[in-house]
Parts: sequence; structure tokens; C-alpha cells
Amino acid sequence: MTRTDSATGAAVQAAAESGFRRRLLDGMAAAVRERGYRDATVADVVRHARTSRRTFYEHFAGKQDCFIALLTERNATVIEQIAAAVDTEAPWQVQIRQAVEAWIGASQIDPTITLAWIRETPALGESAQRLHRETANAFIALIQSLTGSAGFAAAGLRPPSRRLATILYGGFRELIATTVEDGGDIDDIVEVAVAAAVALLGPHD
Repeated sequence: MTRTDSATGAAVQAAAESGFRRRLLDGMAAAVRERGYRDATVADVVRHARTSRRTFYEHFAGKQDCFIALLTERNATVIEQIAAAVDTEAPWQVQIRQAVEAWIGASQIDPTITLAWIRETPALGESAQRLHRETANAFIALIQSLTGSAGFAAAGLRPPSRRLATILYGGFRELIATTVEDGGDIDDIVEVAVAAAVALLGPHD
């Protein structure tokens, strides 16, 4: 076998492994939608993913490991979507609306997973707590970055402190969670979320 053949074989294997991982993450999402995280099993995941238990354990240590990998991916995607939705040259009030609508829109795509992320993970131990802290830090950094844009600067506004950004992040998460739990329409919280963000991030006497 030539060096080129070896490289090609390695690339094919890597692509196959990536494909199995993708299917398993999608299978975990389907299992959580179907039964909730607590009642979902590895058997449910592999059934939805159409893979074997052996393949599952080649990629993940267990159900929790797979779930946290799914949430890590989802949270990163939401942050990217919010950042991409905001026109940093627009007036600051417009930027807030763009960010809020993107955040709520992303949460609306898969509300069962969103709720599981907020409600289930606090009880899942150290790895989940680490994910919560990393995600909070990423959202707080995003809030501070977006509010440091030209549109905010033109209005004489500065990025919020870490504590204020934490209140904004935590408040939005809880509002989304309670709305989903109550069977409400997430779209209905856009206006109150925008108003809260404007009040927190806007000018103060």
C-alpha cells in the first residue's frame, strides 16, 4: 500500500466516523423529543440513529456523554446564529431586536431540547456544570461584544458589566423555559424580551 493509499483510507475512515457521530447526535435528539432525557435510553438513541450499541460506545462513554455533546453543538450553533443576525452598524435598539429574535427563533426550532438543556442538565454532575459555565461565559461574551458595536457607541452606550450581562442571559433562559413548560408560543415573548433588554442595556439617568 502506498502512502497515498494510506492517506485516502484514513480520510474515508474519518468521514465514516464523523457520519456515525452525526447520526448518534441526531438519534439522541430524537430520543429526547420522544421520551424526555430522563427516560431516553441508549437503545432509543441507536434505534433512531440506526446504528449498533457497539458503535455508540465507540463514540460516547454513555447517554450523558452523548447528550452533553449534543448540547455543546446546539449551544455553539445558537451563538453563531445570534452573532450572524445582528447588523452592528444599525441603531442599538434594532440590534437588540435582531439578537432577541435570533435567540428566540433558535430556541423555537427544537423546544424540547431547549427545555431539557435548561431543566435537566443541572442535575447531571461535573461535566454538565462545566458545560453550563462555558455556555454562560460564551453568551455573556457575545452580549458584551455585540453591545460594543458601532451602533451602541454612536448612542454613547457601553457594554454591560459581567453581572448585568449574566442577569440578561439568565432571565432570557428562564423566560424561554417557563414559556415552553406552560405550552406557550415562544414568539409571544419577543416583545417583553426586547423591552427588558432595552431597559437593561439602554441609557440610564
